[in-house]
Amino acid sequence: MSSVEEKEMEEQGDCTDAKPDKSQGPQKVSAGPQSSQVDAKPNSYSYKYKMDYPNIGQCIIVNNKNFDRRTGMNVRNGTDVDAGNVMKVFGKLGYKVKVYNDQTVDQIKQVLFAASRDDHSQSASFVCVLLSHGDEGILFGTDGSVELKALTSLFRGDRCTTLVGKPKLFFIQACRGTDLDGGIETDSVDDRAPEKIPVEADFLYAYSTAPGYYSWRNTMTGSWFIQSLCEMITRFGKELELMQIMTRVNHKVALDFESASNLPGFDARKQIPCIVSMLTKEVYF
Repeated sequence: MSSVEEKEMEEQGDCTDAKPDKSQGPQKVSAGPQSSQVDAKPNSYSYKYKMDYPNIGQCIIVNNKNFDRRTGMNVRNGTDVDAGNVMKVFGKLGYKVKVYNDQTVDQIKQVLFAASRDDHSQSASFVCVLLSHGDEGILFGTDGSVELKALTSLFRGDRCTTLVGKPKLFFIQACRGTDLDGGIETDSVDDRAPEKIPVEADFLYAYSTAPGYYSWRNTMTGSWFIQSLCEMITRFGKELELMQIMTRVNHKVALDFESASNLPGFDARKQIPCIVSMLTKEVYF
């Protein structure tokens, strides 16, 4: 086959954007001819997640306040306020809420592994709220750290089959680094047949802060992010779609909060949450 013919075959099929591996000679990914050129779904298709199951789902809260001395982590005063507010807000939405306080890494893994093995066939969704110290891609148990991916991946479509095609919502109140945001002044400005889906689909990761940054928490009123999340869900949870609600959370955290600290360099700092969505439909509680 000529190189021209090979090129034409590649252009007709699916290929990856990965860098070619030349160590084993020329490599080509072929997924066969394109099976469809249809861009739009049929009119009968719903872009809203089905929520009329017998149960809306579980809400698991990991609330870490006290840490082993050897970790060097400070007490997270104010986190109990966060946990209480989350429990109240998601409870009112109909979620079955469970709170786990001061969990070690192994305990966190056990809690989420058990939840991933539960039968969610009668539930519409799953919610997990993680309140702890953290770093980029990392959450702290009371005795050490664990990669967030090791926790969230338990609920992938190939590992938790009863949540396939259902929203899996993770709200993460934790630092993602040690950068500080000084802010900037700105001018004022206004039912389908079975189908194959990615195992990473239908996740939402709502981080309290942008990658690399500290996440702020008031020792009396709780973290900026969880305060804002609970307020916006309370106000708009039965009215707006989840991403609209999260945009309002971003807005509130960005504009209504600024740090007041006696520590050098920590005063008058700002924060912006970061919403990472792999949702494939709209979420209406």
